[in-house]
Amino acid sequence: MKGKKTDLDEHACAIARSLGAIGDWWSLLIIRDALGETRRFGEFQKSLGLAKNILSARLQKLVERGILATAPASDGSAYKEYVLTPKGEKLYIVIAALWQWGEEFCFAPGELSYDMVDKDTRKPFQPLELKARNGAVLGPRDMQPWPRPASKVKRKAASSR
Repeated sequence: MKGKKTDLDEHACAIARSLGAIGDWWSLLIIRDALGETRRFGEFQKSLGLAKNILSARLQKLVERGILATAPASDGSAYKEYVLTPKGEKLYIVIAALWQWGEEFCFAPGELSYDMVDKDTRKPFQPLELKARNGAVLGPRDMQPWPRPASKVKRKAASSR
């Protein structure tokens, strides 16, 4: 069926489930803006230039997935605001990694007009690194998925069959 998306909610891969929860690039841009203090529907719409129906659907999905929550407007008006939940705030590292990757590979020298900076120092932060538990920096060939030991719940379910 054309346009039908695969449901990744039951997929065994953490990346696949994460993509299922986040959805698409518009959702990541909404999260980027929410990290930057954008709160209201109109602010998201102005920033992203996204059709109202599409923005509304993306915001609703992010609320349903527990990434955003709605709250009364901070100025006491009748509007509602969208705020990141603790689960949504954890995506800051994904946004920073995408920024750094895009900065390195998607712009010609001098083309990028913004830097992602530390709010306190206004200086760019260090490139992100993946580290082993012993502190060693890991490269792209140093990681792999590895099966976890069966949890007690899975073992109990398997033994009761």
